[in-house]
Amino acid sequence: MTTNTIDVVSYYRVSSQGQGESGLGLEAQREYITRAAQQNGWIIIGEFVDVVSGKLAIEDRPEGAKALALCKQTKAKLVVAKLDRLSRSVHHIARLLDETMDFKVATMPQADKFQLHLFAALAEQERSFIASRTREALAALQARADGGDVQSVEKIARRTAALEKGRTPTNRAKASKAIQDRVSSWQESVRDPIDLCIRKGGRTLQQVADCLNGKGITTSRGGEWSSIQVSRVMKNIGLQF
Repeated sequence: MTTNTIDVVSYYRVSSQGQGESGLGLEAQREYITRAAQQNGWIIIGEFVDVVSGKLAIEDRPEGAKALALCKQTKAKLVVAKLDRLSRSVHHIARLLDETMDFKVATMPQADKFQLHLFAALAEQERSFIASRTREALAALQARADGGDVQSVEKIARRTAALEKGRTPTNRAKASKAIQDRVSSWQESVRDPIDLCIRKGGRTLQQVADCLNGKGITTSRGGEWSSIQVSRVMKNIGLQF
């Protein structure tokens, strides 16, 4: 542990009011930053939480603007749990770096400006891959349904009913995208809890499942996790041991 201490301002972001009220995602972010602060000698002098989309620049967010102001006033460094909590836009992050805004990321506390810029670009590319994998997963579900898998047939029937509601090709396309967006959104909401379970020593799929169940985090259907469910989600969001 370093003996040099620095003042930091914690900034947390969740994407929906539901996440803000339930603490889903917020608790994980606090744990990331608390651990990093203990390991790197950071002194947290302020904490700000926004419930907004990552597409909005941090200076345009109510609490984000306050966090930046406190950093300037106290010469402290802004710290976020993960880079996407600061922004999902490479452009926004690059602009902050160009304007000499000094910030820290709890999951990679030693990263320099070049590395942060690179990680932001890679993360944007990964989100594109995730969207593609979601479409592939739905296609695989259809293939299993065609092969006679009962559960898959039932799932496809529900999705088909939803897609057919609007009748027109445009509405069917919108409904299909809405399904894909919901799947992607839910998978992203459990990324941090799964990552934390791995960081806490989970070395098998079942250990991660037990960790999630112990935290009271449910599957998309509100049930308990199994090793198979953990495996599918980790593959879709690109997490590995």
